[in-house]
Amino acid sequence: MVGRAVNSTQLAQDHTKLRTLLQSVRYYHRAHLYGPNAGRPRKNAILLLDGFMKNAGSVVDAVTWQHYYMDGRVNKVEDFLKTRLLDTLTEQINKVTKVVNTHSPGKKVWLGGLGPAWAGGINNLSDTYAAGFLWVNALGMAAVQGIDVVLRHSFFDYGYTHLVDQNFNPLPDYWFSLVYKRLVGPRVLAVRVAGLQRKPQPGRVIRDKLQIYAHCTSYYNHNYVRGSITIYIINLHRSRKKIKLAGTLRNNIVHQYLLQPYGTDGLRAKYVQLNGEKLLMVDNETFPELKPKTLRAGRTIAMPPMTIGFYVIKNINAYACRR
Repeated sequence: MVGRAVNSTQLAQDHTKLRTLLQSVRYYHRAHLYGPNAGRPRKNAILLLDGFMKNAGSVVDAVTWQHYYMDGRVNKVEDFLKTRLLDTLTEQINKVTKVVNTHSPGKKVWLGGLGPAWAGGINNLSDTYAAGFLWVNALGMAAVQGIDVVLRHSFFDYGYTHLVDQNFNPLPDYWFSLVYKRLVGPRVLAVRVAGLQRKPQPGRVIRDKLQIYAHCTSYYNHNYVRGSITIYIINLHRSRKKIKLAGTLRNNIVHQYLLQPYGTDGLRAKYVQLNGEKLLMVDNETFPELKPKTLRAGRTIAMPPMTIGFYVIKNINAYACRR
């Protein structure tokens, strides 16, 4: 019923009843149930989630919640480059998992909705290259913190957070998602970076504008053998940054998938280029070939300002990635 508030007790009862109904129907008795899809974990949402978990934590197969970074009235592209904004997701995940583990230790937590801004997003920002900084970083941050599933709104609907335009042409976040799915596997690897951390002045926090994540390369990508590693880097600096691989990583060929805005709109671009080639669908059903640029072993990775890149270290035979 529109306009009617539902408290945590009622929400828990509804989920419990739904679970009972599902189990009573043969066709659905093995169906999974996810909820309660709580809002951003501020005071009231945390109280709702706590009450729900207390009464129905065992009923759901995974606990879901939604995260949106900013107000839909924001209209500056610079806001998408703030590391403080990117870091809010970690804080929110910690709040949610704390509540979940209090009542159901080990219960899976999923992001049931994610976008740059609430209230339908921001026209000419949520659907541009700039939004990719939040999207790709969220995927990396969620994986590091054990979030197995991130659900994205949406292909098409109200607002401006879509993955495709009104003619079903992929927008930047679609291409970021495609490259991510092609190259990034589920196993997360620890990253040690030298030269980023600076000693902050008293009362100040230093946040790195170079976000680096590492995974085993996707097992489903037949271009790479098991044991390969995918590193993805977000450069929020307004200048080019150089990254040198250390140890045995430097001895292997690297495949670069550098994604940059295409055209004269800069970070507001709605098209993406991969290693200098504009990404477009071949036809209504055929994706373009995602061609990497080969970097010789030992070569320094040069990240242009305000860009996102994926780098596959081939045939390194990493033990954690062979299994």
